[in-house]
Amino acid sequence: MRGSLWGEYQMMKLGLAALGAAALVVSVPAFAQDDPYPLVGGDYVEVTGIELSDGAALRYAQWLAGEWRANEDFFVAQGWNTRYELLTNEFPRKGEPDIYIVRYFPKFIDNAEGEKRRKIMMERYKRTEQKLQEESAGRATYRTVGGSMLLRKQEWKK
Repeated sequence: MRGSLWGEYQMMKLGLAALGAAALVVSVPAFAQDDPYPLVGGDYVEVTGIELSDGAALRYAQWLAGEWRANEDFFVAQGWNTRYELLTNEFPRKGEPDIYIVRYFPKFIDNAEGEKRRKIMMERYKRTEQKLQEESAGRATYRTVGGSMLLRKQEWKK
């Protein structure tokens, strides 16, 4: 007799758990609509700090204004990035970057999209990966990438 009652008790518990789960599923959309949090995530923001060697500001600014800017404008035109900007640190303390490179983008991409973009950019560069690496190493003689941060813009809900 005990086994039979115990089985019924377990079935009743399972049935109540299923009813609770179903009620939760139905209530989640209503809860999401009533979310009081006033912000929603916008673009991702990548910030890279650049330290310049003494006397290298003009050289680096010219590189930024040339190939770097053309590429960034291309990224925006493709919809890959939404915008970009350069910020100078007017009063850098020792060890702080001189320039912050800021790029805004709407979403992360998967591997297939990344490979597609890489092929487009390699065609655009018209140089080998080895040559691009050598050019980057050349810039390393007068600038140092201090580090990057990934932030996310927060926008007010409407």
